[in-house]
Amino acid sequence: MVNFSKQEVEVVVVGAGPSGIAVSACLNNFGIKNVVLEKEDCCAYLWKKKTYDRLNLHLAKDFCSLPFMPHTTSTPKYMSKNEFIQYLDKYVEHFSIKPKFKTCVELAFFNSEEGKWNVKSRDLASGDLEVYACNFLILASGENNEGYIPKLVGIEKFEGEIIHSSDYKSGQKYEEKNVLVVGSGNSGMEIAFDLSNYGSHASIVVRSPIHVLTRDMVHIAMLMLKYIPVSLIDTVIAKYAKFKFGNLAELGIPQPEEGPISVKISKGRSPVIDVGAIDKIKLGQIKVLPGISEIRERTVVFDNGDEHQFDAIIFATGYKNVATKWLKDYSSIFLEDGTLINWKGENGLYAAGFSKRGIAGISMDAIAIADNIKTVRGDKI
Repeated sequence: MVNFSKQEVEVVVVGAGPSGIAVSACLNNFGIKNVVLEKEDCCAYLWKKKTYDRLNLHLAKDFCSLPFMPHTTSTPKYMSKNEFIQYLDKYVEHFSIKPKFKTCVELAFFNSEEGKWNVKSRDLASGDLEVYACNFLILASGENNEGYIPKLVGIEKFEGEIIHSSDYKSGQKYEEKNVLVVGSGNSGMEIAFDLSNYGSHASIVVRSPIHVLTRDMVHIAMLMLKYIPVSLIDTVIAKYAKFKFGNLAELGIPQPEEGPISVKISKGRSPVIDVGAIDKIKLGQIKVLPGISEIRERTVVFDNGDEHQFDAIIFATGYKNVATKWLKDYSSIFLEDGTLINWKGENGLYAAGFSKRGIAGISMDAIAIADNIKTVRGDKI
C-alpha cells in the first residue's frame, strides 16, 4: 500500500550536490528552514559515483570552495577528486545539512490558489508519496544532470561498447584496444590521455575550435581579471599558450577567434586544461580525428572520408538538464531545452549551479539566492 502525505515547508531544495548543499548552508546561516531532496543515496553523487579515477580539479583551491568554508592551508593547491569529496562531506557535517535521500521529485508546479509551489516526491525505498507545499523552490540538480549522447547516423548499428564519460572509470580495461573518444573538452582530453597511459590505441574527435591552456595559465588569468581588461588577458594568455604548445592547428586542433576568457564569458565554454594529452598527440600516441559522418558495425566514418575500426566509443559530450521534464511553470528560468535564462524566476523559483561558472559560480548563486529569499521574507513580515 502506498501512503500519501502533504506538509508545508518554507523552502524546498532539489538536489544534494555542491549546489544544493551550498544553498542549504546559506539558508541555514540565516535561520531559514529548508528541506533538501536527493534521489540518490548520498550527497555529491556524481562526484562520488560518476567521475573517472584520475580526476583532479583543474582550478586552484581559491576558486573551488563553497560559502563560509574556505579550504585549509594544508589543502593542495590543486585538489584530487577524493580530496574535494572529503571537503564536501565535511561541509555537509559542519552546516548540519540533512537531505532526504532516495527521494525522487516527480512533479513541481506553482499552485496559484495556495500561492505556493507544490512539489510531489516519491520515496524510492517505500514507494510512498509526499507533497511539499513551499514558498520557495530551488532547483539545484545541476547542469551535469544526465549524460548526453548525440544521435549520430548509424550509432545503433555499432557492435562494440558505447558509454558516456560519466560511466568511465579508467583505461585499464581498454589495454591494446582501439578506443574513440568523442568530445574534446576537458573530460574528453583527459580520458584520451588516461587511455593512452594504459596502452590503449586512443583517438579523439576534435570537431570545433578549442583553446588549450595549462592550469597555471588559467590561475594567472583568473587573478588578472580583477585588475586587467579581458581583451588584454586574452592576448597575453593566447601568446603564452602558443609559446607553450606551438601551432595546434597543425595537429588538427584549431583555436577560436575569440580569446579563451572571452569564450568562457560569452559562451560558457571552458578552455581545455592540458594534463599531458598534447604531448601524446605530438608523439602520435593519441590520434586527432575530425567530425563523425557515420557509425557502422565495427568502424566509424569521418567527415574527411577516412574510416577506422574501433572496439569502443566513449562519449564525452556533456550533459543535459532534465529538470524541465518534471518542473512545470519553468519558463521564467529555463528555455525548453533546459538552458538557463536567469537564476531568479517568478513566484519564488530559483536555479543554482546552472551558470557554467564552476564551483565559484555555485557559491555566487547560493549566496544570491539565500540573500534574495531573506529579503523577500522580510518584505512579507
